[in-house]
Amino acid sequence: MTFLVTGGAGYIGSHAVRRLLAEGETVVALDNLSVGHLEAIEALKTIADGRLSFVKADIGDREQVRATLRDHKIDSIMHFAALAQVGESVEQPLRYYRNNTASALTLIEEALEAGVSRFIFSSTCATYGEPTPEFIPIPESCPQAPINPYGMSKLHVEHMLRDACAAAAKEGRDFGFAALRYFNVAGSDPDGLIGEDHDPETHLIPVIIQAALGQRDAITIFGEDYPTPDGTCIRDYVHVDDLIDAHVAVMRYLKPGQSRAYNLGIGNGYSVREVIESVRRVSGKDFEVRKGDRRPGDPPELFANPAKIKAELGWSAKYTNLDEAVATAWHWFSEHPNGYAS
Repeated sequence: MTFLVTGGAGYIGSHAVRRLLAEGETVVALDNLSVGHLEAIEALKTIADGRLSFVKADIGDREQVRATLRDHKIDSIMHFAALAQVGESVEQPLRYYRNNTASALTLIEEALEAGVSRFIFSSTCATYGEPTPEFIPIPESCPQAPINPYGMSKLHVEHMLRDACAAAAKEGRDFGFAALRYFNVAGSDPDGLIGEDHDPETHLIPVIIQAALGQRDAITIFGEDYPTPDGTCIRDYVHVDDLIDAHVAVMRYLKPGQSRAYNLGIGNGYSVREVIESVRRVSGKDFEVRKGDRRPGDPPELFANPAKIKAELGWSAKYTNLDEAVATAWHWFSEHPNGYAS
């Protein structure tokens, strides 16, 4: 079996490549390297035994995608390639629709043409928008009403995949897909071979770690008056290895003609203050914490109800202790303070 991993040089995609290689699969990583890192691919080749190929291309490049699917005889796709900064999507909405939605349409069309049978899509909890309290923890039945172009760009892809799957079934073609709606992804490969490297860095745990490393003057808490136990926002942090375990489990389970959607999270949340204290404990470092105003669109609580995927596939997160997840991130960042350029 040969897998195509789009965004395979990125944070989550590279972890998917590593896991598939560990499972004995053959992998083609496709990435335009706009935010991914060739260094991640080179590191992964050291454990690939010749089973990893890399294609530098954009998923919107029809000819490159078509050639990759044909030449490598791709059976299954894990699609991670996307822009993923909520604030940036508000400032540059059409860029997000072009990159995340229109380019995904090209990929889906070519996947169908090439006879790809399974397509796992990296979706997001941002498709739920701001759930009302009765939908916390968030189930898959929660209405999908994104409040930013990033979430909407991902929801459009879910709709395209759903409709494509239904049409393929009517034509007697084998095509199944799953949309995996992530919450906050955290941590790194415990062995330190690959890790997280964004520029700019916007994820909370890496930002706090940068403060612990002295790379930032301080960490700012945006809002301390939310209706939560300590007044700060609560989020669900799922470890990247657990996330990829779920992708593989869904890939093995998915049958042609099926359409699936699952939330991926640990099922409870940690507040911003709790994350700050976790980084202090794990790192043994202290740093300045400043107060800031609320950011527009930040709901008080967002965390998953992962009961559906546990009931159907038996998947549940192993990293449920925040300190354990933070420790893997600290290991990576302390060994690679400048990311892959270290």
